[in-house]
Amino acid sequence: MGKLETIQTLKKEKLVAVIRGAGFEEVNKMVDAIYKGGIHLMEITFTIPHAEQVIAKIKEANKDKPDMVVGAGTVLDIVSARLAILAGADFVVCPHFDKDIMKLCNLYQIPCFPGAVTVKEIADALQYGADIIKLFPGELYGAKAIKAFHGPLPQAQFMPTGGVSADNLKDWLDQGAVAVGLGGSLTKGAKTGDFDAVTNEAKKLVEIIAGYRA
Repeated sequence: MGKLETIQTLKKEKLVAVIRGAGFEEVNKMVDAIYKGGIHLMEITFTIPHAEQVIAKIKEANKDKPDMVVGAGTVLDIVSARLAILAGADFVVCPHFDKDIMKLCNLYQIPCFPGAVTVKEIADALQYGADIIKLFPGELYGAKAIKAFHGPLPQAQFMPTGGVSADNLKDWLDQGAVAVGLGGSLTKGAKTGDFDAVTNEAKKLVEIIAGYRA
């Protein structure tokens, strides 16, 4: 999947599952459960041991699902970004802005969504080619932050992550979020091995998006 197609898919589907786990087996179960619920964009975080290997294995295990988009999250440095790209990550997400990571992703035409929470950080990210800004942690700033940032920077597009759930998803969209990242609120069932709960939560989120479009 090319850069433009990945960004278009993200903006169309609006839901990115942020997945943390102990290793491939647990992550793969979460990916399966989330996909069954109708969410197709998976962000595999680099808090997972050997995350680049997990990304590669997830890509291989789901090669029969052309609508699944697998990216890397919590990418803190250029080494991790390069490993993610080599593993086949379709996109890279950072909790911060790093110009070297942006330049690397631009070189390989991989979408990079850097974290930013000030006008300067957002402006810097835009100058280095960020198509979408990760507003993180979302719960500290609230949905109205997007409208506030759009005052001086109406061209910026935001994907809040952190504290986003089915309860406040519509609020974020109403304020102008082009997509959202969902972690604990989506995958909490996995902590007790209840992957059906993960699927059901994914279905609920997909239904909210469908209703919002309508």
